[in-house]
Amino acid sequence: MVNSLKSAQFLIESRMADASAGNGDALFDLGICYQTGTSGVAIDLIEAHKWFNLAAVSGLAAAQGARTEVAEDMTAREIATAQAAARAWLGTTRRMAA
Repeated sequence: MVNSLKSAQFLIESRMADASAGNGDALFDLGICYQTGTSGVAIDLIEAHKWFNLAAVSGLAAAQGARTEVAEDMTAREIATAQAAARAWLGTTRRMAA
């Protein structure tokens, strides 16, 4: 069990690092993790929407459909929260790149 938790944590950390570098596939993978509760994270549709939104902005077409699918199970307030989180994340990563 400990090894599987370490593997899941490593996967999330590596995907986060790749996402910070602008990797659209990593952004999409994080959306999947939060949508399905895989890789040791809890299901969180706000986080899933945020990552799918970021992946869509990066040009990943599949992310647009995934974002729409997740949004169907969210309130308008939750979507607004996810969008604000995506903007904040973009602001942070752009400052780090500068």
